[in-house]
Amino acid sequence: MKQYIERLWNGLVKENPVLVLMLGMCPALAVTTQAANGIGMGLSTLAVLVLSNLIISYLRKVIPDQVRLPAYIVIVASLVTVTEMLIKAYLPSLYEALGIYIPLIVVNCIILGRAEAYANKHTPMLSVMDGIGMGLGFTVALTLAGAIRELLGAGTVFGLRLLPESFSMTIFIQPPGAFLVFALIIAVMNAIGIRTRQRQLVESGCDGNCALCNTACDSRTTEKAEPAAEQKGGDKA
Repeated sequence: MKQYIERLWNGLVKENPVLVLMLGMCPALAVTTQAANGIGMGLSTLAVLVLSNLIISYLRKVIPDQVRLPAYIVIVASLVTVTEMLIKAYLPSLYEALGIYIPLIVVNCIILGRAEAYANKHTPMLSVMDGIGMGLGFTVALTLAGAIRELLGAGTVFGLRLLPESFSMTIFIQPPGAFLVFALIIAVMNAIGIRTRQRQLVESGCDGNCALCNTACDSRTTEKAEPAAEQKGGDKA
């Protein structure tokens, strides 16, 4: 049970795909002019992510390594096609709002990244929970950004007017507004000390990741080598 909860928390906070890993930024910046668009894109991606993780995890020992990525793309593309048809049939207004970004879920870095990094190496249930966590993290980030942009740019949230019509900063429903809002959310996360994976790496020096901090790793290696050398010299004496 602890593993499942950890996968949810990981996707929501520690490795939030948008706010921490900076993946899927193209739809995140483009569709979040309204909160409804954000939650629609987020839930669509969540459904594809969960099902693709499940299928890939079941087939991980069957798919040859040589055609691994093409196989993932075929699976994801099939799921995205079904999702697009369902949205077009039952939510035509959302389909019109999201437009080309629905089929572009096929090449979303979050989905292919989780397939390769997690679903390909873990059991189906853990892979499903990882997909739910990452999908919820993506949905929360897009919905929050969409609500802020809609509120500041149009004075409404989910179509409900909360601010006077005279109050509007149209820059927030334009492309620059997306960058400003996401920067604001990330700044708040850092200010209140939410411990993301990247933050832990910075606070711990390098945590064994020499690609991020060669200096810290070199110093640790030297410190470990010196006592070993002294002990070896003492043994010889």
